[in-house]
Amino acid sequence: MTDQHRAALSRRGFIAATVGIGLGGGPLLSACSSSSGGEGSGSSPVKLNALVQKQAGYSDVHVKAMTAAFTAANPNITVTVDSVPYEALHDKIVAAAPAGTYDVVLIDVIWPAEFASKGLVADITDKIPSAWKTEVLPGALNSGVYQDKFYGVPWLLDTKYFYANTAMLAKANVAPATLSTWPGVITAAKALKTQGVVKYPFLWSWSQAEAIICDFAALTASFGGTLFDPAGKPAFTTGGAVKALEFMKSTLDEGLTDPASMESLEDDVRKSMSAGTTAFGLNWTYMYAQSNDPKLSKEVGKIAISPVPDGGGGRISVNGSSALAITAGSKHRDAAWKYVEYLSSKPVQEQYIADSLPIWVASYQDPAVIKSAPNVVAAAKVQLANMTNRPEVPAYNAISQLLQVELQKALLGKKAPQQALNDAASAANKAIAQS
Repeated sequence: MTDQHRAALSRRGFIAATVGIGLGGGPLLSACSSSSGGEGSGSSPVKLNALVQKQAGYSDVHVKAMTAAFTAANPNITVTVDSVPYEALHDKIVAAAPAGTYDVVLIDVIWPAEFASKGLVADITDKIPSAWKTEVLPGALNSGVYQDKFYGVPWLLDTKYFYANTAMLAKANVAPATLSTWPGVITAAKALKTQGVVKYPFLWSWSQAEAIICDFAALTASFGGTLFDPAGKPAFTTGGAVKALEFMKSTLDEGLTDPASMESLEDDVRKSMSAGTTAFGLNWTYMYAQSNDPKLSKEVGKIAISPVPDGGGGRISVNGSSALAITAGSKHRDAAWKYVEYLSSKPVQEQYIADSLPIWVASYQDPAVIKSAPNVVAAAKVQLANMTNRPEVPAYNAISQLLQVELQKALLGKKAPQQALNDAASAANKAIAQS
């Protein structure tokens, strides 16, 4: 499967799979399928160590609950789960690899190329059933793939959505329908600011981290651009990418974006919207549940979720899916496979829809699933069919860091947007040549 084909599937395959096609039969994996046979089933106990992320996706509490249920079904396998902030996850995986500290690690959709080429994660292609091509949503399925081989089991299916405070919109007499396009959103933001409803309508996650790349990728796609061409070369010096960065800078210049965005991550956006100090934001699925949780939010029932607005290229967002990989250094690969098989199974995922939507196509035809999160599922049916991938190249991490720096320089007024992107492309080409 080519990169272009995978991208096309991730952007268009969801609607066909969820609206018009019935799968028939039960799920490929069951929540109890890992309780018999193989390593960990006999008398010898096996101890696994897993590393996942805090923040977006499944909460620590829910990961522990899943793990406890797994060990109850597999009493000879114990699992210790460590969690770190997303920003520390990549380096933690790399640093721990020589010692073989972890058996299972969560890898972002942007890392399989690097980790596979460096031999940090195991090739599990022979364990992936061919039926997954139709039973698992493409955006999730591709999260652990590099050069047509699987290096991870899809687990977190995620993308960024547009969030809006409907109570603030009502105060400014702004119709929610105007938020379907970025020009409409800007008009709404100016009305909110002019009428004194909120000082800064926007807060973004534009800290010098992968977060700013995710926002930039989503905006670039919605403005009709792409970050890299099919040959793996930078394409962000023209078209929609330039428009996206100019748009980002204009919201700062016009006082519509909180300057704190330059030091903010996704959870800062969630907290600000939950406190009622921000009207609009881009964020992952998890924010919807937390912004409507009375224990975490003052704005319960006021935060709406919708697809990313159209900037001329469509309502396109960024693929933020992640996979569970078995490390190359694991001494217990069979037991590790049982664990990741269990966590990704349809029955388990459907218990925790508030954190992340299931990877399974059939889940979106289940009335119980739809009823449990109707607003999220409705937005997902549009957004999961329209996602762009960040470049799947071994040097991605270095390229991302270079681009982060140049984006911030443009937003802080140290460089013109076009010059910043030109400089980023030049540096990226050098990184690719050296990889």
